[in-house]
Amino acid sequence: MREILVLYYSHRGSVRALAEAIARGIDSVPGASARLRTVPRVSATCEAVAPTVPEQGAPYVEACDLTECAGLALGSAVRFGNMAAPMKYFWDSTVADWQNGTLAGKPACVFTSSGSQHGGNEATLLSMMLPLLHHGMLLLGLPFSEPDLAHSRSGGTPYGASHVAGANGDPRLSDEEIRLAVAQGKRLAKLALKLS
Repeated sequence: MREILVLYYSHRGSVRALAEAIARGIDSVPGASARLRTVPRVSATCEAVAPTVPEQGAPYVEACDLTECAGLALGSAVRFGNMAAPMKYFWDSTVADWQNGTLAGKPACVFTSSGSQHGGNEATLLSMMLPLLHHGMLLLGLPFSEPDLAHSRSGGTPYGASHVAGANGDPRLSDEEIRLAVAQGKRLAKLALKLS
């Protein structure tokens, strides 16, 4: 069984919902299973520390998750067209993995959620690709052979699955967003199995 890491940061639950849909797609591929992980929030107070175990959702990511994964799905909420600070903080701590080539040659994809249709989804997806490229990962997106990509009135981009949560931060995914996230998970798992 090859494990695919689904690593995300979610503030209101939308990115977590996408992560869970991507995990369902991964788990539907024989020989692959999803490993859900998150990152702790970042505090402006230097003395603040996150609890060892999150109150809800997936456990925090550990170094072994990067080493043991056969592929990676990376998700973050949109912050002004960029990944959220907790996810950026995590990637800034992976220099040893970069030096050792821990992720080199492994497949990866990205996903996100914003508060509005033009809230920076595609820019955020692109920003999350940058550290993955530096790590030598093989990036994949969503092809237009996925019919929902051309017909969705909510989330979904060729760069990766996405969700539009609206001004109130509604974490409920549309049917199209769910199908696209599941398809992305399947695609990642199939490629990871071929490469391993």
